[in-house]
Amino acid sequence: RALGPHLQAQLARLLERLELLLEQLKALLAALKALAAEAQAAASGTDAAVMARLLEIKGIGLGFASVLFTEGLFRPFANRRQVAAYAGLAPTPWRSGTIDYEQGVSKAGNPRLRATLIQLAWLWLRHQPQTALSRWFHDRVRQNGGRFKKVMITALARKLLVAVWKYVTQGVDIEGMAMTTA
Repeated sequence: RALGPHLQAQLARLLERLELLLEQLKALLAALKALAAEAQAAASGTDAAVMARLLEIKGIGLGFASVLFTEGLFRPFANRRQVAAYAGLAPTPWRSGTIDYEQGVSKAGNPRLRATLIQLAWLWLRHQPQTALSRWFHDRVRQNGGRFKKVMITALARKLLVAVWKYVTQGVDIEGMAMTTA
């Protein structure tokens, strides 16, 4: 049976939106590829060089590298605490008298960077199983009897951010890290 005129019009509008979205995705992908090409040809110390260093790490592609750089690693930090605080992954202790309570992460930082780091932490376990960070995560989860995986993945995201920051800015390699093949 034929579709009604209102349903046909609605489907036509949905298709137009889909075509617009596909065009925007193509433009974004082209921009990311141009940035990656610039990163491969860049000298040390430039923004493109930071992207190139990020793209060397196995498991970090254009999407993760662009978010990590544009949302967090584009600015200078004095220490690891500032890096974690900017991402909203810094601990928030509460102390009053004899009471000492840990309230979790502050979540006061950049929400897009924090969400990307949580996703990257899960993928890190898959793509970088031999790193010290992955072993640390699995040991801690095993100590807790398999519980608190979500809490531990947040802790891994913080450690991973600090390790990636040190790798990009100071050249400190992440222990056991696998690099992408050319």
